[in-house]
Amino acid sequence: MADLLFRGATVVDGSGADRHRADVTVTDGRIEEIGRKLTARQVVDADGLVLAPGFIDMHTHSDLRLLVEPEHPSRVTQGITCEVLGQDGLSYAPVDDVTLPALRRQLAGWNGDPDGFDWSWRTVGEYLARLDGGIAVNACYLVPHGTLRMLAMGWDNRPPTAVELDRMRELLGQGLREGAVGMSSGLSYTPGMYADTAELAALCAVVAAHGGFHAPHQRSYGKGALEGYAEMVEISRRSGCPLHLTHATMNFEVNRGRAGDLLALVDAALAEGLDVTLDSYPYLPGSTSLSALLPGWSTEGGPEATLARLADPAARERIRYHLEVSGSDGCHGVTADWTTVQISGVRDDALAGTVGRTVAELAAEQGRSGTEVFLDLLLRDRLGTTVLQHVGHEENVRAIMRHPAHTAGSDGLLVGTRPHPRAWGTFPRYLGHYGRELGVLTLEQAVTRMTGRPARRLRLDRRGLIRPGYHADLVLFDPETVGDTATFDRPRLPAAGIRSVLVNGVPVVRDGRTTGARPGRALRRTEQGSTA
Repeated sequence: MADLLFRGATVVDGSGADRHRADVTVTDGRIEEIGRKLTARQVVDADGLVLAPGFIDMHTHSDLRLLVEPEHPSRVTQGITCEVLGQDGLSYAPVDDVTLPALRRQLAGWNGDPDGFDWSWRTVGEYLARLDGGIAVNACYLVPHGTLRMLAMGWDNRPPTAVELDRMRELLGQGLREGAVGMSSGLSYTPGMYADTAELAALCAVVAAHGGFHAPHQRSYGKGALEGYAEMVEISRRSGCPLHLTHATMNFEVNRGRAGDLLALVDAALAEGLDVTLDSYPYLPGSTSLSALLPGWSTEGGPEATLARLADPAARERIRYHLEVSGSDGCHGVTADWTTVQISGVRDDALAGTVGRTVAELAAEQGRSGTEVFLDLLLRDRLGTTVLQHVGHEENVRAIMRHPAHTAGSDGLLVGTRPHPRAWGTFPRYLGHYGRELGVLTLEQAVTRMTGRPARRLRLDRRGLIRPGYHADLVLFDPETVGDTATFDRPRLPAAGIRSVLVNGVPVVRDGRTTGARPGRALRRTEQGSTA
């Protein structure tokens, strides 16, 4: 007899096929049967509820939080059963004793820097082994290009020597052999922004040889957005490496209504035979570290050199010129509009009063310019400040999510006083707001973008669909009530309508409540090419 039965569920299987009513049984962590009048030791009445594969988050920043808080409520309460770490070219493996302290400081705004944390890993394999120690969801890892560059050549703004490039290729190959599914790049973050097309293509050739994909945070989502996307396509063309465009947006006023330009570029690449997918989050504001807005030259040399420039009057004036006059590359080529930059988290508790305020509001209150407030806040908070950027456009968001290469990614930051609510609400928002309420996506289309399609990109072994023999990563939800409840004022509210979530056959949510179970593990790319 089966262990568990979902009786009378509306099955949306992740393939794009029409929904159908069925019983589904689970035994020993696998889906056993799909049929009618099945039996099991434990029965869940699923009448009127949708049973779907567990959701796959293609872009997350849970690299530390998953270890600090392994029950991972922000993920499991919205039905996520697998997430992809190591994003935007910056994460914590591979590292050495020089790069790790610098990364901890640089990424504190994204991931925190918890006291007493065990940082004993150094390689990708050792980091994945730590994930195997007991986490609520499954996780895949991308080798971060910026971290490779730090290891090979520090924070220098120049092309690598042949020896340095070989070192990056060697480290990348090692990480891929140890189980990473590809490489990420962060081309508006230090030091990844210093890489040219040739460097990235050389590294992507290594990724392609190991069956992985390239997931770039490209150079601009503002003034140079389309050129940035075109460069990523060119890298795929040169290297033969599959391309996954992360948080694929067209933001800032210069790109209002221009999603079609991006999608035409993607369609042309697909017609050429290139392997291209993308992800996006269903919100208008973005979120990042405040220091990301700095011009690239000002961050050369790493965090300590950056802080020294923030205290130097001549460097501050040069930064001001780039932010206010010429357009900072860190601000996506546009001049800074401080009314759109809202503080979401600080490292120094003494600055807690800035949270929820825009830089423009703080400047007006203090009788100073926005740029002065920006520079002083970065200096006082030691680069640990995170922000929301209110720069998105609804017509672009809807057009991109309709594209047949689209998948879902939250890009959620889990630290800070008021982080972006996408960390808790992305997947139910697709189902509720954009699916049921607005009709932008059908139920089947939304589920496919969260399950079967990302599973194919990741080459997951028997995951992402409801099929006999597949791993029982499953989510049961009420299609009439599922939706996001997290807001910008209260960003950590769990989703509505998520009844049950199974990871590897073990309930991590039961009757709408987390169970505290930790059945997840690292999923590794194998020599056979699948991710298991």
